[in-house]
Amino acid sequence: MSQALYRKWRPRLWDEVIAQEHVVQTLRNAVRTGRVGHAYLFSGPRGTGKTTSARLLAKAVNCLEPDLAKRPCDRCDHCVAINEGRFLDLIEIDAASNTSVDDVRDLRDKINFAPSQGRYKVYIIDEVHMLSTAAFNALLKTLEEPPPHAIFILATTEVHKIPATVLSRVQRHEFRRIPVPEIVKHLKALAQAEKLDVDEEALTLIARQATGAMRDAISLLDQLASTGRRVTLAEAQEVLGTATSSMVLDLVDAILAGEAGRGLAVIQTALDAGTDARQFARQVVDYLRNLMLVRVGSGESVDAPKELREQMARHAASFDPARLLQAIKLFNSAAVDTRSAWHPGLALELALAEILETPEAGAHAASAAVTAVERSAPQSSRTAPTRSAAPPPEPPPDEPPGLFEAPPARQTPAPAEPRPGKQEAARSGSTAGGGAAAVRPTAQPTAPSPQQANPSGRTITQSDVQAQWSRIRQMVQKENKLTGAALNSSVSRILKDNVLILGFQTEVVKSKMETAENLELLRKTLQAILGVNLGVRCVVVGAKGGQPPDDMEGGGMVNTALDLGGKIMHEE
Repeated sequence: MSQALYRKWRPRLWDEVIAQEHVVQTLRNAVRTGRVGHAYLFSGPRGTGKTTSARLLAKAVNCLEPDLAKRPCDRCDHCVAINEGRFLDLIEIDAASNTSVDDVRDLRDKINFAPSQGRYKVYIIDEVHMLSTAAFNALLKTLEEPPPHAIFILATTEVHKIPATVLSRVQRHEFRRIPVPEIVKHLKALAQAEKLDVDEEALTLIARQATGAMRDAISLLDQLASTGRRVTLAEAQEVLGTATSSMVLDLVDAILAGEAGRGLAVIQTALDAGTDARQFARQVVDYLRNLMLVRVGSGESVDAPKELREQMARHAASFDPARLLQAIKLFNSAAVDTRSAWHPGLALELALAEILETPEAGAHAASAAVTAVERSAPQSSRTAPTRSAAPPPEPPPDEPPGLFEAPPARQTPAPAEPRPGKQEAARSGSTAGGGAAAVRPTAQPTAPSPQQANPSGRTITQSDVQAQWSRIRQMVQKENKLTGAALNSSVSRILKDNVLILGFQTEVVKSKMETAENLELLRKTLQAILGVNLGVRCVVVGAKGGQPPDDMEGGGMVNTALDLGGKIMHEE
């Protein structure tokens, strides 16, 4: 049986460890100066060299080379014994299968015995976060004051699960993901040494699929090379279940053009060609992330050919920032949900449908229902706004019809019955108060939203707030990121009696927004964009689909929307 490439090519010297110079230099200096600690914690993503570095440290402290700066030499008896797995004083423990307190007590009892071969007994505990709380507690005293001949090296991929009492007793070293160019360079050298015929494009694809883990990259190369043929990009895409870059570009083109049918066809073609749905979603997220980097001016950090960079620049310029962020979130969720869906492409199709149906990032069901109510009202039944010297709010940009929205030409709303009472009330309110009075529709389900009179003389509706909400959020976010984050937590927005009522799911989230500084910034932003002075109030509306607070009952647009099937939902 042949040996796996990742085991065959495991580094045996410090110089062979890739892209972890910050860790290697520290450990080499500790060995050279004789200041090796009694306990270390190596943390970081899988396949980045944690266990390998632990073995190198075990070799270095037991190496027989007289020159400390040259340890490990990889030639002496102790180094060779460690390479061959027969060095008795190197004990590797898998914490995932030795989690109990009894296992730790057994280790604690044996640690006092002197080394049988080398100078130090080195204990490497891999996946140490799997130990139980009782096991950690049993290890604490030994970890803090071990015998002078013992060294502990703990390795984990989930450092947040390690108790603080353990972290305070070890020297911690953080391993980083390996960059794609470094992985490609190492795979080239490995392929030449193993006499493997591999295209450079295939190596780049393998490096990207490894997501920073060298062991994963070598394992993928080993898998592809097992066919005995030349490893081409097409073959690598077929074996790894990835789509061609042209399919990702076609899907993004369809999103920008608002063509749902074309986008669904691209997804179906990719899946029919054998592409893994989860992997395709990852590729889309990776491309959209690159567009975001280009959009914010960090295009130099994007690793892509010149032709693809030019395409990215065009796509990035065509994407609205808020919509781009929403697309990244939706397809990132699809990359996670594809395993639980009974149909492999369902999560991708739903992500595409949602990004085309809700162009404005963060739109939720309650807002959509309110907008639908306003649009369904005939033009003749809407109260004319009072003229004012203040400039009108900027109209929202034209958007293509949603995936499930009928084209405008086919909309034939039934004519509404005249409402003389409403018109008279509007006129009388304008005469008495110098501005348009608030009018509340009562019986008709298709009544327009009430207009809010303001001391500044402007008259706005719920739809005005909804149309400008994206700009309001962006301006608040630009002024204060914390306030913007708190504002993004709102799940509903209701305009009532000249007050903008923001709904939050919990009291804790509500309290973060309900500070004097945050409310004042939001009021100033509303004044700047809408040209009116609105009050701001925060309320708790409960979990998804919850009802509005009690003081919103009794008619109005929100109740009408709820009657039509709308719900107050959480903004994703």
